[in-house]
Order: sequence, then structure tokens, then C-alpha cells
Amino acid sequence: MVAVPTPSDDAWVERAAKAIDKADALLVCAGAGMGVDSGLPDFRGNEGFWNAYPPYRDLGVSFMSMANPAWFRRDPQFAWGFYGHRRNLYRETKPHPGFAILERWGRAMPGGYFVFTSNVDAQFQRAGFAGDQILECHGSIEHSQCMDYCGAGIVEADDANLTIDVATMKAAAPLPACPQCGSLARPNILMFGDADWEGDRCQRQVGRMNQWFRERSGERIVIVECGAGTGVPTVRLNAESYIDGPDSLIRLNPREPEVPHGQLGVPIGALAGLERIDARRDG
Repeated sequence: MVAVPTPSDDAWVERAAKAIDKADALLVCAGAGMGVDSGLPDFRGNEGFWNAYPPYRDLGVSFMSMANPAWFRRDPQFAWGFYGHRRNLYRETKPHPGFAILERWGRAMPGGYFVFTSNVDAQFQRAGFAGDQILECHGSIEHSQCMDYCGAGIVEADDANLTIDVATMKAAAPLPACPQCGSLARPNILMFGDADWEGDRCQRQVGRMNQWFRERSGERIVIVECGAGTGVPTVRLNAESYIDGPDSLIRLNPREPEVPHGQLGVPIGALAGLERIDARRDG
């Protein structure tokens, strides 16, 4: 790993702008930090989780414990209290302008763009990215699966928001149900210790991304990674696996900006970094 520039250093902005200007296609890689600038909570560590959801501190429930599929059988109202509250919040949140910057960059390139994200919030779709150009490696809160495995497969969540008692963090009935058999549904999200997650939708997305890369053979792809940490390094490892030459990777991360040799990492948030690069490109 190499030393990183300071956010106030203009040299990195010029370097990033040139890398994007020379690219034929854009791979966007995004972790939880991408949503922070939109006002979404940061669950990093128990303190971050409890700051976002104080009732769980009183209950002694950690994020890792809450993000366990066992709750859907043990206490469905409690399980949907957490995921329903998150889904309501994500639906009410407007994606920050950095999303539009990335979409505009990618749309203008000859080879277009693809998005790889560990986020389950569907913010890229809300920001106008094409749904068939997104890989959500941990699933999506806007899709559900049947708890009784009736064969319905993965279905889109309905538009109704759940009513949550914020004191108990329990959801009021009716809870989401499978449209085929009427049994309890759960989000199609990969949780901790989750052997029951249906990954068919994700695998189709993997196939589309692999096809996109095959069609980009010989082209220069620039990777812009935003807010992906090392705690669960899926996004970072994926981004690094596509490095192909100097300045292939631009990593924007205020806490963990380190990059492999020859790449560009900056300790800056997604929105601030993208706006600075975009201003230099326009200039």
C-alpha cells in the first residue's frame, strides 16, 4: 500500500480527472459510506448502530445479532421492525448529488458503466441508474423471499410502508407475506449466518456484469470506489481485482483510503470527492 494525499491537495483531483477523461468505461464500487452523505446511518461498530437505533442499546442487541435471519422465526414483528424501519428510511431518502455525477460520467463513456455495491438500499436505482447495470452482492431490501420456500422465488416488495413502534422496534400487522402462498416473507438480503438466502437474483446480476466485462475487452476501465471499508471487504476486493494499470482505481474513503501501489486513494467522503473531481473535469 502507498501513502495517500491530503483532501486539500489539488494534485489528486487533477490525477483523478485525467484518469476518468481517458477511460472507455466506468465501474462504480460502493459500500455503506456511499449513503452517509444522503443522511443514511453508519452502522460501523455497535456504537454506530446504537446511535442510529437507541432502543437496541437498551435491549442489548447488536447489529450482528439483529441482522440474523433467526429473528424471522423467533419474533417476526421484531425482525420486521428493524428491516421495515430501514426500508421506510431508504424509501424516504433522496440520493445525494454524487450519484448523479457518477451516472452522468458513466453514461457519457463509450462502454457505459456497471455498479457493484454491497448496499441493500436501492439508492442507485432511485438515482436513475439502469437496474440491469447493477450488482447488489448482499441483495436488496426492495425484494423479498418466502419463509416457507414455496417456490415463489424472489419477488419485488410492495409499495406499502410498515408501521413501526419505535419504543419496542416491533412492526405492526400485517407483516409482508409471500404473494403465492401467503406465508411470512423476509427481505432478500444476505444476513449473518444466513443459509437460507436465495441468491438467484444476485447470480443473474453477476452474469450480466461478467458479460459487460467481456464486452469491454481491450478497453480502459476506470474504477471509482466510494465508502467501502475493510470490516467486510467484499467491495474493496472486487474493485482491486479489476485494476489494470496505473490509476485504474480511485478510492474515496475518509477513514480507510489506502490503495495498492500505483492507484489513487483519498481520505475524503464520496460526495465531496466526486464534486471536486467533477468540477475539475468541467473546468
